[in-house]
Amino acid sequence: MVTVATLLLLRHGRTTANADGGLAGRQPVELDETGRAQATAVGERLRGLPLAAVVTSPLIRCRQTLGLALPEAEPVVEEGLIECGYGSWEGQPLKKLVKEPLWPVVQQHPSAAVFPAGESMAAMSARAVGAVRAWDARVSAEHGPEAVWLACSHGDVIKAIVADALGVHLDLFQRIVADPASVTAIRYTPLRPFLVRLNDTGGDLAGLVPPPRKRRRRATRATESDAAVGGGAGAAR
Repeated sequence: MVTVATLLLLRHGRTTANADGGLAGRQPVELDETGRAQATAVGERLRGLPLAAVVTSPLIRCRQTLGLALPEAEPVVEEGLIECGYGSWEGQPLKKLVKEPLWPVVQQHPSAAVFPAGESMAAMSARAVGAVRAWDARVSAEHGPEAVWLACSHGDVIKAIVADALGVHLDLFQRIVADPASVTAIRYTPLRPFLVRLNDTGGDLAGLVPPPRKRRRRATRATESDAAVGGGAGAAR
């Protein structure tokens, strides 16, 4: 397989909204105690990886996650990685939202779901996929095909990116799981994307770093000076 850059998708740690069963959306909810512990733990797994770039959703829960996981990093904010705009659904408890007529559409036919006063799931998918593919091309161009880079985002955003990498319709993306503080790895080759890891919450990540490419050894060719020293009649002895 052609060596290409490796994208690590990191979901933020658990938030107060996750714990309370609410839909945070783009509200400035922060990590809870469990989420902070998750961010610190994933940082131990990421330690030592030669990250060529770190980009993040602008929302505070992602920036908090990176602050704990990768305190030495200087993340670049990427608006394309922001959470789906759930409109008037934001801040609502899930137990209330499941009674809405739109809920079955979100679960069974998300490509048709448009949130009231918000964003469509199809639009979310398109801008998120476009953002990571553009960043991947940029990282590859600037750092080479062996580069590893990280993007911190949200559950539905990561699921949409994974669905695109797998070549499956957005309507199937609810079958994909992206837990808090999980790592998912994708490689975009010229032929097709490859999903290397999915929803990894405890594995060793060092194996995701591609080995250095081996340089071809050129055949040794005699130079003119070699011929002068070892050539002529003496070479036949």
